[in-house]
Amino acid sequence: MTVRIDRSFAVDASRERVWEFIVDPANRAQAISVVESYSIDDPEGRRATWQVSLPIPLVRKTVTVNTEDVTRRPPEYVKFVGESKVMDVTGEHEIVETDDGARLENAFVVNGKLPGVERFFKRNLDSELENLQRALERDLQTTQ
Repeated sequence: MTVRIDRSFAVDASRERVWEFIVDPANRAQAISVVESYSIDDPEGRRATWQVSLPIPLVRKTVTVNTEDVTRRPPEYVKFVGESKVMDVTGEHEIVETDDGARLENAFVVNGKLPGVERFFKRNLDSELENLQRALERDLQTTQ
């Protein structure tokens, strides 16, 4: 009941600028289509709570996912974990400096605890990472 996806993409921005975006848990939450709302639960932004709506038969209401950044190595790496009754998620974001800017390497693992969770994420996790890429690119355009 585990789904893993790895995806990377290049952007025309410094590693530090990409770090500013990806370390913000609000940016990560807003990029995920099934996150209906979220709250940042500490001043450093290491803990956040997501309210997730999964379109699967056994989940009829939003699911609370408690997330926490367990590793931060500015400006190159952040790893977060999220736990809920229906799934656990791990996300890793590594920022690699390139000649043209930076490359964001992403890895997500979802462990479903109910039937259908892993099937949903197997079909949709790649598009969720595309959402993250678009959100980063929009953010870079508005701040450059």
